[in-house]
Amino acid sequence: MTGLVAAERGIGETALADALPEVVVVAFAAVTHLADPWFLFGLLAVGYWFAGDGTAESPRRAGATAVAAVTCAYAATALGKAWFAVPRPPGAVGPVDVPAWLPGLLSAWYEAQVLSDGFGFPSGHATGGAAAYLALALLYDRIWTDRTRYVAAAAVAVAVAASRVVIEVHYLVDVLAGLIVGGGVVLGALWLAGDPRVRRSPLSDAAGGPTADPAADPTAELNPEPAFLLAAVVSAGALAVAVAGGHTGEVVEAGVGVATGAGGAIGWRLVDGDEPAVPVRAAVPALAVTGGLWIGAYALADPLVVTLAATTAAVVAVVALPVLPERIEGLSRIRD
Repeated sequence: MTGLVAAERGIGETALADALPEVVVVAFAAVTHLADPWFLFGLLAVGYWFAGDGTAESPRRAGATAVAAVTCAYAATALGKAWFAVPRPPGAVGPVDVPAWLPGLLSAWYEAQVLSDGFGFPSGHATGGAAAYLALALLYDRIWTDRTRYVAAAAVAVAVAASRVVIEVHYLVDVLAGLIVGGGVVLGALWLAGDPRVRRSPLSDAAGGPTADPAADPTAELNPEPAFLLAAVVSAGALAVAVAGGHTGEVVEAGVGVATGAGGAIGWRLVDGDEPAVPVRAAVPALAVTGGLWIGAYALADPLVVTLAATTAAVVAVVALPVLPERIEGLSRIRD
């Protein structure tokens, strides 16, 4: 199966990237941050915690489903990278030609951006970016118009995908595969969550399968738990493939995927899905705690069990946070 994707799969895009002005390459190095995992999950967590009725009929269900969809996208990426196990372009391993006009701090940042290890197919940034921005456009359906949201989501996803080619850490086929996988995973996650726009389709009608009321609000009854569980299962498959292939880096990434999917499913069990926005007084300490757990999860990647435990705890806390103020208030009333 690994022969389906060649190690040398470029079509001349590297030469094109080399011909671009340095300032353009530096700008694309900044654009790629829009799909860094820390940025995407931070963005999704903020939406999940703080979104109001002006964003969706059920902002908590919409937000959790977006998180679950992106978790599935990263699980698919982990499986693909471990399965195909093909390298990145030669430029991703250095040496780096840092523009002389960049100041010291930016030089270190630029070098970190254009050096990447691990496998190259599919692109995690392209997959995650496509999944995240499409999910946001579909689920927060009271913001702007449908067309504006979809165009904005496509523009950001394509810009991120292009940035990975321009800074020469991926081939064009890597990012195209990522865009396709990311979009497909979102539709699958929404189907699992019960989105009526996906559940009602010509295929389901022709097959005589269940259909949903097309007039129903798409976020009113969403249940992200099946998508979280699917992410955990796919990540477990990626973990098995990575272990069998001896791919240490992918073992950690897949393990984090298992923990994220499981943590999301557990956390969702603790909420009703109809809670109000999280008060800032609760979000600030929660952000400090969950951020500390995330940092600890990667800093203590050995042994793996510590990473899994810390990641699971962090994700449970993020997803269960909307119910925390009510629980604290209830305990206060009992004490009084």
